Amino acid sequence: MDMLSRLKRKLAGMSISQGITLLIFVTVLTVTMVLPLIQMLRMAFLGEGGVFVGLENYRRYFGNPLLARSIRNTIDISFWTTIISTTLGFFYAYGLTRSNIKFKTFFRYTALIPIFIPTVVHALGLIYLFGRQGILTRAFNLDIEIYGRLGIIMAEVIFTFPQAFLMFLVALKFTDGRLYEAADAMGIPAWKKMFFITLPEIKYTVVNVLFVCFTLAFTDFGAPKVLGGQFNVLATDIYQQVVGQFNMNMGAVVGTLLLVPAFASFIADRVISSKNAGTLSAKATTLVIKKSYARDGFFYVFCTAITASLLLLVGALFVGAFAYFYPFNMAFTLRHFDFPQAQGGINAFYNSLLMAGLTAVLGTIFVFVYAYLMEKVNGFGGIQRYGKLLGILPLAVPGMVIGLSFIFFFNSQANPLHFIFGTIIILVLANVISFFSVPFLTISACLKKLDKEYESVGDSMSIPRWKTFLRVSVPLSLPAILESSMYFFVNAMVTVSAMVFLVSPRFNIAAVAITQMEENGRPSQAAAMALLIFGINISVRILYEVSVKLIQFKLRKRETTNGN
Repeated sequence: MDMLSRLKRKLAGMSISQGITLLIFVTVLTVTMVLPLIQMLRMAFLGEGGVFVGLENYRRYFGNPLLARSIRNTIDISFWTTIISTTLGFFYAYGLTRSNIKFKTFFRYTALIPIFIPTVVHALGLIYLFGRQGILTRAFNLDIEIYGRLGIIMAEVIFTFPQAFLMFLVALKFTDGRLYEAADAMGIPAWKKMFFITLPEIKYTVVNVLFVCFTLAFTDFGAPKVLGGQFNVLATDIYQQVVGQFNMNMGAVVGTLLLVPAFASFIADRVISSKNAGTLSAKATTLVIKKSYARDGFFYVFCTAITASLLLLVGALFVGAFAYFYPFNMAFTLRHFDFPQAQGGINAFYNSLLMAGLTAVLGTIFVFVYAYLMEKVNGFGGIQRYGKLLGILPLAVPGMVIGLSFIFFFNSQANPLHFIFGTIIILVLANVISFFSVPFLTISACLKKLDKEYESVGDSMSIPRWKTFLRVSVPLSLPAILESSMYFFVNAMVTVSAMVFLVSPRFNIAAVAITQMEENGRPSQAAAMALLIFGINISVRILYEVSVKLIQFKLRKRETTNGN
């Protein structure tokens, strides 16, 4: 009886400590994400001197023909980017999953190239290819107006294509072969199978891809900043209002407009996710891909064309970075890696490494513990539901909005956390918040697969929860932890949108330095910095792949040993 009483007291004490820890983590996320957003929304309704003016700022914005045109331009760019990226992403994924072409692994990894470089670099690569002195312009006597609408659409397609491709790749991998076998038996042609079997099977993915591509193009800053010229969009409007004119209230107005498609995409994703669960029958069979020289020939050409385009983009950066004075002196040189001190020099790259490393380590630790508290702690339903909502909320908040809201919140002298403004701390914090949702969902899905009996057995044996956490949950979740760390690091290295508002002259970072160097007429040095980012991100990706393979090998070896 005494033992039972002690166990009850211990469990009661454990619940209190877990509840306090849960409350602390939820409070931290509320303070660093929700309160800054509230402050930004508040600023949109204030005038000079902090006086409440209601919707006056919105009337002024929409009453200005130049600013109102930015909305039409943004919608136009986003619409065509979405159509093109969705089409290309679907056929590229279809070619890798529904044909017998070779080199699928090579095609798959090449499609991810744009993820490893900032969006501003996509625009820079296009300038080197199609600008007035561009490689392709000179070689084929082309006359493409790269600055303005066309150039932005091309850059945004490069940016959003990998996202569309990855989503379609996952959806097309899971299919019921029985439907296609029945269609073959009935002599149904391939185009009818596409429209009446394949597309209906992935209809939710199609809708999701449309929303994601539209939102990414709608909120991107890097490509319009470099290629926009007089073609303004909402993202560049924010930059001009805040950085150029110090009009914080009007910047907040534009920030709220950027939230509209992001929240629409967020809601659509939640609805689609709930409807798209468990659609593959347990009786489903594997799809057997039949021989078709015409089909395989088409997808060889198509996938090769996409791959060649992406490799050409990277190749153009190499030309810009290593040519002495493109295009007039093509002698090899390393002088462009001597970066201007006005943009931080080589220290900007080292700062990015430090920032990305801290984001990967601290962000992954915070997210893992946070997800563990959401999934493995019982008895705090209300707080946990709110915490899970906070975990997925960053999916609906663009990076520029996070950067802007951080200015309004942390730059206030009345805020006790004001001391972090202008330091690496706020950069790391902005990155963790911006990219929080994907690692949170990844780790949560992993923890849900772990048997809850681990914690129950540990409690019954009086093993502290922290030991169960470190000795069971962490080792079994290691692949998800590595994936989240890699995701944080790569995105922190390439992000521009939030960072452009938060960097200081004393602590610049590589992605922002690229934007500044291109703006100041130093495209070769911008290309050189881009190659450094690309190289480090590829190295991190390779390290991640090797680590996961090693972990899987050790787990299989352990299972084999235990089985014997």
